[in-house]
Amino acid sequence: MSEDGGGQGRRLGAAALILAASVALSRVIGYVREAVLAKQVGAGAAMDAYRAAFTLPDLLNHLLAGGALAIAFIPLYTRAREERGEPAAERLLATVLGTLGVLAVLLTAAMWLLAEPLVALQFGGFPPEVQALTVRLTRIVLPAQIFFVTGGIVRAALMAHGRFGAQALAPLVYNVCIIGFGLVLGERHGVVGFAWGALVGAVLGPFLIALLDAMRTLKIRLRVAPADREFLAYLVVALPLMIGVSLLTVDEWYERWLGDALGEGVIARLGYARQLMLVPVAVVGQAIAAAALPAFSRLFSAGRREELDRLLLRTLQIALALAVLSAAAAFSVATPLVRVLFERGAFTPEDTRVVARLLEIFCFAVPAWVVQQVAARAFFARGDTWRPMLLGTGLALLAIPLYLTLGDRAGAAGLAAAGALAMSANALATLLLARRLHGAPDLGALAGTGLRALAVAAPACVAAVLAQLGAGGTWGDLADLALAGIGFGLVALVGIRLVGDAAMREALRRVIRSRA
Repeated sequence: MSEDGGGQGRRLGAAALILAASVALSRVIGYVREAVLAKQVGAGAAMDAYRAAFTLPDLLNHLLAGGALAIAFIPLYTRAREERGEPAAERLLATVLGTLGVLAVLLTAAMWLLAEPLVALQFGGFPPEVQALTVRLTRIVLPAQIFFVTGGIVRAALMAHGRFGAQALAPLVYNVCIIGFGLVLGERHGVVGFAWGALVGAVLGPFLIALLDAMRTLKIRLRVAPADREFLAYLVVALPLMIGVSLLTVDEWYERWLGDALGEGVIARLGYARQLMLVPVAVVGQAIAAAALPAFSRLFSAGRREELDRLLLRTLQIALALAVLSAAAAFSVATPLVRVLFERGAFTPEDTRVVARLLEIFCFAVPAWVVQQVAARAFFARGDTWRPMLLGTGLALLAIPLYLTLGDRAGAAGLAAAGALAMSANALATLLLARRLHGAPDLGALAGTGLRALAVAAPACVAAVLAQLGAGGTWGDLADLALAGIGFGLVALVGIRLVGDAAMREALRRVIRSRA
């Protein structure tokens, strides 16, 4: 790798560590949020309504490509800066921010007015009182999407300038607000307090922090011009992300839509298990993918395709190794982890048993989630959003019978298993498509890393399970988590040194440096 290419890798690594630390801290705060929810709300009908209330906002966010704003915006913004200078980049930012902001306001208002029939359409299995609560919560959290979308555009511009602070702080503030409002309002207003926390958190975290940071670095203007050539160029890139779907998005929708017919508490329990599963997904996949996209985009814009291919392979190898190890670690401590975090107040031992089993199933999907997020960035850096969209949409539709069949036969566990199988197929198909179109990554080298990671993770997982005493109680569970962590870590460390490849050793060095 050239010196400059090595510099790209070092910058990517530094940015990934910053975002990974942020995501890790956010997930710790998220643990607190989920624990407070479990204590005050439990895993019954009210929690079903709370989880379901985010479905319409999530759909709106998807329609505006809100969750993928950086994917659509950073490559265009980077090219504008490099080819036409800062004024052109500033004009592009103003046009996308103003036009998409107005569209977000209009669509939010429409969904707010139509919330009642839309909720009834999606969750017809809910009793009337649960549907009414879902509508109320939906109308509270819907306006948050305006701030997620506009803040996402500003944060994408900041990341293109190498500024990741706002991106790192946004989820922390968001989660703290949910916890704070839940604690203050939860005793009197129940789950409604948490919904207000989500709205306020979206204003303060994803939006306000980014705006304040951008005002020191960028010229923030609003320009509403839906027919502007630059906005239309943005739409060409973003449209597939708006009209297409992927299993990263619809897996949770499928679980909510199908779960309401499987009985009270199914959506809630799946939601608790999913939140725990998303910790390694976010800390590894989300952080690495977010940091990788600007680096990939710069290499592609500069025409340095070989360096891009090498960086992609090494990034995928590191991400896959970390994903396998973190999934195995989570699998080994599922029961004590759920007991420590959730089993109090309205959350019962039976809830613990079910959520722990669901988490174990979800762990098998973690490597696929991580690989999918990173591999897709190789397409997005090239401005190619259509082909991964078509592939993802096709697979998401083909997976519906799998969810229906396994959900009918095995309930919540079947839905979780369907997600793991479908996500694994999705990630493999994305890698094969990337290899065919771009000639990269080297699938043999990537598979080798995956097999070595499995060879390390399996005995480490066994060691973690055997190290647990199973004494029960809060202190007993905390002791089991500590002993399991020590056992897993020691065996994994030895395994990486004995059978790990260069990518796994590099991942280990980065983790050690981040904690030094």
